[in-house]
Amino acid sequence: MDQQPSGREEYVRKVLEAYRNTPGTCGNLRRPDRMLAVQLYQRGVPLLAVENALVLAAVRRLIRPADAPPLTTVRSLAYFMPVIEEVIEIEVGEAYFQYARQKLQRLRSS
Repeated sequence: MDQQPSGREEYVRKVLEAYRNTPGTCGNLRRPDRMLAVQLYQRGVPLLAVENALVLAAVRRLIRPADAPPLTTVRSLAYFMPVIEEVIEIEVGEAYFQYARQKLQRLRSS
């Protein structure tokens, strides 16, 4: 979780790095992922909003009933767009996302 990057390339790199490191993703980057990251930059979407959305989506994917069928691996940054839009629109304090990050850490280590 960093401050807003200084330029487009740094922003795109950090978005793609955050996506690649999100649990449940395949870890591979494709051209459409890069193009979407550029579009997010052009829209002025804060990096923190993207990072928060990835954390929130990962926690939601991990907290499921034990008898639920397994989810498939996420293969595109576009999968997260509804949650990115949700995070942009909701008015939730940063403490909520810090809690989500802690929850994600606990879920990953168990």
